[in-house]
Amino acid sequence: MENPTLYSPLTLRGLEVRNRLFLSPMCQYSAVDGLVQPWHLRHYAERAVGGVGLALVEATAVDPAGRITPADLGLWNDAQRDALGPLVAAVHAAGAKIGVQLAHAGRKASTYVPWLGSGSVVAEQGGWTTVSCTDQPFEGYSAPRSLDEAGLWAVIASFAAAARRAVQAGFDTVELHGAHGYLVHQFLSPLTNTRTDDWGGTRDKRFRFVLEVVRAIRKEVPATFPVLIRVSATDWVEGGWTLEETIELLKLLKAEGVDFVDVSSGGLVPGAKIPVGPGYQVPLAARIRRETGLATGTVGLITAVDQAEKILTAGEADAILMGRQLLRDPYFPLRHAPDAKHWAPVQYQRAF
Repeated sequence: MENPTLYSPLTLRGLEVRNRLFLSPMCQYSAVDGLVQPWHLRHYAERAVGGVGLALVEATAVDPAGRITPADLGLWNDAQRDALGPLVAAVHAAGAKIGVQLAHAGRKASTYVPWLGSGSVVAEQGGWTTVSCTDQPFEGYSAPRSLDEAGLWAVIASFAAAARRAVQAGFDTVELHGAHGYLVHQFLSPLTNTRTDDWGGTRDKRFRFVLEVVRAIRKEVPATFPVLIRVSATDWVEGGWTLEETIELLKLLKAEGVDFVDVSSGGLVPGAKIPVGPGYQVPLAARIRRETGLATGTVGLITAVDQAEKILTAGEADAILMGRQLLRDPYFPLRHAPDAKHWAPVQYQRAF
């Protein structure tokens, strides 16, 4: 493949990424008190050495109540910020850029690490009361506390403070997690946000929380610093969040300073009928890109270079985010590069 688009640079505001193959944020559930551990350093540095353009660090909680599990990374204090510095430096040393996904799990927080159990962690084992736009639980989980006005603004301030710490830690970008049934998504979907105050019910009121979060983040980062968002483009459930609503929201978020959308789907409620298959989410990304003009990334069973290249050359996305494929093969980008020696670290170039 000569001069593939996949290996061409992508510019987002003041950031140039060396290629369009990004590491999707994939939770490692390996932190202690929200702090980076040696596993994280190895995991992210290895994918950077393997040739990704941008490594997105997994869901990183903006406050303790927002952790998916007790073993999630955090950015709610300065010790966590400082611990992330060596990880950022290691990825930069390998030639890649690095972002962090700022997250709050809402009613899907306080769950067990997947290989240790399922459902809500009991209080005796370190569980906590979750918060959401609603007091209705995710199926099989403990009921959350519905956020009042003061609580809402406190969470928004936590996102802003985490963004400020991300800049201080040396990250090149932040991604707001607005997908997979976590807090931002809970506010967006009519299935979960049935509030009757200024934060829910009508479409525009359901948009308000994420708009305020983006405004708060944008105030804490430099003008040249790109802000990304991951969205679930549809709930795949009748009466739920739709692609059309996603498009209208993203038009507003673009005006507020969002530069790139990472398009996923589902996760709000169990039992959704999702048509899973190779590239199954690409049509969602393609329509979003076409109708919003935002730089767009796509995900979902994209496992081959030819497949990724066709998506990009067809104008269906601007970048490819790989998750499980890069867990299986951290050197996938390097192995498939047209000029592997150009992408390889100098220490490895003799292999090519």
